[in-house]
Amino acid sequence: MKEQIYESAPNHSEDEEQKKKNAAAQMIQQLGQTNVPQLESNIFCLSIIGQIEGHLVMPPQNKTTKYEHVIPQIIAVEQNPKIEGMVIVLNTVGGDVEAGLAIAEMIATMNKPTVSIVLGGGHSIGVPIAVAADKSFIAETATMTVHPVRLSGLVIGVPQTFEYLEKMQDRVTRFVASHSGISEEKFRELMFRTGDLARDIGTNVIGKDAVKYGLIDDVGGISEALAELNKMVKARKREKEILQ
Repeated sequence: MKEQIYESAPNHSEDEEQKKKNAAAQMIQQLGQTNVPQLESNIFCLSIIGQIEGHLVMPPQNKTTKYEHVIPQIIAVEQNPKIEGMVIVLNTVGGDVEAGLAIAEMIATMNKPTVSIVLGGGHSIGVPIAVAADKSFIAETATMTVHPVRLSGLVIGVPQTFEYLEKMQDRVTRFVASHSGISEEKFRELMFRTGDLARDIGTNVIGKDAVKYGLIDDVGGISEALAELNKMVKARKREKEILQ
């Protein structure tokens, strides 16, 4: 009599359960929670967090925003017909000047409505990114540090080096003045002020002061920023309907 051999069928339910557990563990590691709110939105949120990383890679312990990651996102937002506006959330210490200016220029030249909000801090090269949006907000307790451009690493002490620094500062100053309510003279005054920062020159501008100087449009939080953006999106839709 032949022995009958029964092969056990694979248990798909166990595999799916294990996948769910692995996914939950991964979410906890990355986000500190098992799930996040899922929403199909016409608004894209671009976060500029930590140090803006440019051509040089920062040490692994630094929290960074890589400009080669941000630029494709901005292009995708501009091309995606489902996305009607973008909110830029900043909490940055600054970073690479040219990378920051590149991001700021891209935001400023977008066709879709943009709103920025400074939460925590929008320091150094974060200032041009904040003012690049169509409308800018700053939290009441948030700060923005305005200071001269610095070079790290080996600096050759020749007149050309100082001319290069001055030209770079002019680029930043002109951009900020042309995209906000502050004048070039006032921005330079804040940039070269002494006695405000410890062991440094510049100015630490907090919430309402940023609005008073004309650097930021208004004091507000997430709700104010999103309300303004939605208003701009509706106005743009009306313009398109009229043109059609």
